[in-house]
Amino acid sequence: MSPMRVSRKAAVLAIIAVAALTVGCTVTSDDESEVTGIPGLPDEALEVMNQDQYASGRWLISVEDLDTGEVLIDLDGDKMAEPGSFVKTYSAGAAWVKWGPDHTVTTPVKQSGSVENGVLTGDLVLVGQGDLTMGGRTKDDGTVDFANLDHNDANPLPGATLTPQDPLTGLDDLAAQVRAAGITMVDGDVVIDDRLFTGTLAGKPVTPTIINQNLLDILVTPSAEGESATAELTPAVSPWKLDNRVRTIGPDEEAKLGNPEISSDDPFTIVISGTVNADADPALKVWEVDDTASFARTAFIEALARTGVTVTADPVTPNAADRLPAVAAVEALPAVAELESLPLSEEVTYVMKISYNRGAQTLICRLAADAGETDCNKGMRISQKIWADEGLDTLGASLVDGSGLEGNLITPANAVQIQSLMAERPDADGWRDTMPILGVDGSLADVQTDSPAAGKVFAKTGTLAGSDTFNDRLRLSTKTLGGVMDTAGGRHLAFTIIVNQGFYPGLEGVFEANDDVGKVAALIQQAY
Repeated sequence: MSPMRVSRKAAVLAIIAVAALTVGCTVTSDDESEVTGIPGLPDEALEVMNQDQYASGRWLISVEDLDTGEVLIDLDGDKMAEPGSFVKTYSAGAAWVKWGPDHTVTTPVKQSGSVENGVLTGDLVLVGQGDLTMGGRTKDDGTVDFANLDHNDANPLPGATLTPQDPLTGLDDLAAQVRAAGITMVDGDVVIDDRLFTGTLAGKPVTPTIINQNLLDILVTPSAEGESATAELTPAVSPWKLDNRVRTIGPDEEAKLGNPEISSDDPFTIVISGTVNADADPALKVWEVDDTASFARTAFIEALARTGVTVTADPVTPNAADRLPAVAAVEALPAVAELESLPLSEEVTYVMKISYNRGAQTLICRLAADAGETDCNKGMRISQKIWADEGLDTLGASLVDGSGLEGNLITPANAVQIQSLMAERPDADGWRDTMPILGVDGSLADVQTDSPAAGKVFAKTGTLAGSDTFNDRLRLSTKTLGGVMDTAGGRHLAFTIIVNQGFYPGLEGVFEANDDVGKVAALIQQAY
């Protein structure tokens, strides 16, 4: 990413999706790379698609009228392509179909042992249930808050911001309930029970207990030129510390803020270094916690302390999972505190708007757990059955995860069928509203903002990009946009647009491609 300031527009890189296979489109006789003569597709869209950066690439488009079932545009709609994060419509959609938008999960704190005179002789056991936000993203009206470029993408993308809520709110709520139950001391330990499911995504754990998306946020604020910048680590959880080595430089100098690293002297000291411009906005970076159970344990012990509950165990030792009784025995223990998650509609909104990879995979894990499985991978097959029972031709997709990493394949027509099936549900409007809105929010906040189609297109994005080191340029493997739209003529359409193998001088090309795919969608919206 270039050092220039990027606001919500930068969200594009983390979230957009598209494809990578053949295009049997009509071509001109003198230029076999040019797309021409696509029935139903506006000529202005062809101008976008035939730009030089896509000369070696392929476009795939499928558009269907939701009211009549008429296929309006079919450009290799039956060909497989990588969709990137658009895969989240499959994982989040499966959870939506299985449980409905009002479904919640409840995270309990169980009491192991007896209480006398306020002293619990035994343990408190927090049993993770895969709550994506644990109370840390809830607005006053009960809906989920999100930044258009979320902290999950802060390291690769400049411009990420934080929401104002305290990420430890849920733990504070549970701790207050423990105190209200009459417990003032725990003569034992606090243990996190993360046995509900096990899984990984891109080599990192996917866990049932999620505190601040298991991230430590580092907000760097410039000071006067020539001075050290200020840096704040949130949430403040022991034993994590910050070693700030960031300097403030002049407004016209080229700044470079590095990603956090762990100190060679202390595994719990995060080093942030680099430079920021004196006139720049605060910059966000994150550190991803590997030992998520120990992180949650310490955070909960500190929350208990804030409410007046003392724990005799060392708060910063690793989580003692070996102290846990059998799963059935834990289930039988009395609960002294419970935290209800946001409704699934709000969790899906968070996943879809900001393209939360680990959140989408967690939904797959929860599907597995609901079926009595602890292996998250089993959730993929369960999601396939959910969709098959709903009427989806599941052979139109080949999926390896719920988030949209490399290796997933779909056809545009299959993606359109997903939207068609969801549009038939009584909660169709709620599903539609979980997706980014063209020119309004999420990963489409800065796309086609001045178009008359802004606010009328609801669509999930997806991006896969890499480096062409041979030619020192960006290779856009895939860019996808798919969802539903209310057209200028009053029609209701489902659509999927995929382009693969575009080439650009640098990462700014991802923004250009996002605008281009959005423009094609906007032109279709206006044409019908």
